[in-house]
Amino acid sequence: MDEIVKAALQKWPNVPHCYAWLALDARGAWRMHDERAQALNLPGDKICNATLTGFINRNYQHDEQGCWYFQNGPQRVYVDLEAAPYIAHTSPEHGFVLHTGVAMIDIEKVFLSSEGKLFLISGEILAQLDDRDLAACLGEMQVNGKPATDLELLAWLENTEVALSIQFSLPHKKTIEVQRGELSQLMNQLGFVSAPRIDSNTLT
Repeated sequence: MDEIVKAALQKWPNVPHCYAWLALDARGAWRMHDERAQALNLPGDKICNATLTGFINRNYQHDEQGCWYFQNGPQRVYVDLEAAPYIAHTSPEHGFVLHTGVAMIDIEKVFLSSEGKLFLISGEILAQLDDRDLAACLGEMQVNGKPATDLELLAWLENTEVALSIQFSLPHKKTIEVQRGELSQLMNQLGFVSAPRIDSNTLT
């Protein structure tokens, strides 16, 4: 967290939280939800200012209830998540980099959903891979040490009784077994909330 933010929290500790005005899309872009976007259920305008996005990235975290927010000075701006709390992109140098610019290392689990979405877990970090990078990562899937074919992957995704072991080649020659998993399931397991609201009974 930025020092200026810490100072603001000490000076104004009881500023009301903000809900529904900021969103993170499935490609890692921050979006502003003004009143029109909220009313029409639109994705909102993409925030393109590098200084502002850097500030949001550095001060992005979650509370005890698993609700993600951006600490904007003394105010928490809660975030609506289109996908996972983090979006990962492939990186020639690091393997994977989160939308916040931080390298994702020590990946512990890899999941592939029925819709073909790839999820990576490292500690409490749950990241969905940007769909534009999916084709390259599917090329790193293996069955019995050989590249997995499209037919093998489809059969594995569509039928839970298919007994294939899918391996994913991570950077630095590490391989990890791919598991089946849906975003809602993973969010529930980690206790994360996709749409924080004031009334805790409406959290989804």
